[in-house]
Amino acid sequence: MMGFMPSKETRTRESTTVRAQIRPDTPKTRGAGPRAWTTRLLVAGIVLAALNLRPAITSLGALLEEVRDGFGMSGSVAGLLTSVPPLCFAVFGVTAPRLARRFGTGAVVCAGMAAIATGLLVRPFTGGTAGFLAATALALMGIAVSNVLMPVVVKRHFPDRVGAMTGLYSMALALGTAAAAAVTVPLTDAVGGDWRSGLALWAALAVAAVLPWLPFVRERDAAPAERAPGERARGEAPGRAEASAAPAPAAAPALRITRSRTAWALAVFFGLQATVAYITMGWMPQIFRDAGVPADTAGLLLAVIMVMGVPLAFVIPRLAARLPHQGPIVLVVGASGLAGYAGLYFAPAAGAWAWVLLLGIANCAFPLALTLVGMRAGTGAGVAQLSAFAQSAGYLISIPGPLLVGVLYQHSGGWGLPIALMAGLMVPQTIVGVLAGRARTVEEEAAH
Repeated sequence: MMGFMPSKETRTRESTTVRAQIRPDTPKTRGAGPRAWTTRLLVAGIVLAALNLRPAITSLGALLEEVRDGFGMSGSVAGLLTSVPPLCFAVFGVTAPRLARRFGTGAVVCAGMAAIATGLLVRPFTGGTAGFLAATALALMGIAVSNVLMPVVVKRHFPDRVGAMTGLYSMALALGTAAAAAVTVPLTDAVGGDWRSGLALWAALAVAAVLPWLPFVRERDAAPAERAPGERARGEAPGRAEASAAPAPAAAPALRITRSRTAWALAVFFGLQATVAYITMGWMPQIFRDAGVPADTAGLLLAVIMVMGVPLAFVIPRLAARLPHQGPIVLVVGASGLAGYAGLYFAPAAGAWAWVLLLGIANCAFPLALTLVGMRAGTGAGVAQLSAFAQSAGYLISIPGPLLVGVLYQHSGGWGLPIALMAGLMVPQTIVGVLAGRARTVEEEAAH
């Protein structure tokens, strides 16, 4: 038997020959380099884009007093300035899908980052309130379209890692929000105390976000019908292409979404939480500064409110999915907001750190609202329709809030009435949130 066994030298030579024959023909080896490079570039683009989706708002909040003095703005005009973000999100966000179909998602996101960079660079040096508002609107237009298309990019290119990539995107968004609030004042001090330069510095981050999207500018979003039978799209899981080759079922009729009480409750819940969020981002540092808190500390306090969204954005959706009714989470969020505003009313400076922790919990109504959108519809088409309805109606509802705070602040000469308004908004937010948290779907309600 031993005589029939190949020698060690023969086995080594045969193994080397087999490896040499296999290596050139392995598809994984042939395409690994370019595909891995493209994936890494896309991940970098997503992270950098997410980092740029809120600094235009929170950096302005940290220096709102200097901007008002520099342009001679009244409280009402400053309130209008803080109302611009939800207005732009409502107006320009709905155009993003159409633009993506015409020019490609990568090109629109790249243009969005360029608009952010241009707006942030130009707005401090416009020389007047109207120019400042116009440049701010340009930056927010870029944010609006990019904000809508980021989930599309994640779903298309990372279909088997949607949760992980969404978590990475959400964390980068919260980090950019908090960083702009925390470091804008120190950066301004580092450049000689010039608030114009301090605001314009954030354009550099947006310029950096343009670069990784340049290779994707010429890509077009191919419709599924354009793929050959059996052909898989980039990043599509095995088996999906075979399913797409089968005859497509007839499209389901659109829901009569306005007939659903849950859809209306969710839209109002989304709108009220957005109102509170944009009031917080636009006015909270000024509230603390008027109470005697230094400007850099006031920005850091806003950063704490924003950064609490990083861990809670992971916890709340998982907890909500395990509960048959999400009302208890809504009650905790609402109670935290009421307690935080009560403390802000009676002792804004003395208990500032405690109040921002409570308000950070209240500010997490946003990930809860997004989670409810996914839970209150039973089909993918229903989720898309409910999301569009709740967000578009919600952003429209949120527009007057920051403006009203500015008017109340100017005419009352203090923060008592504005804080009372913010606390009062928590009551209807909690009520409609409990209604939206009931275990039912919009399809069931729209059918009756």
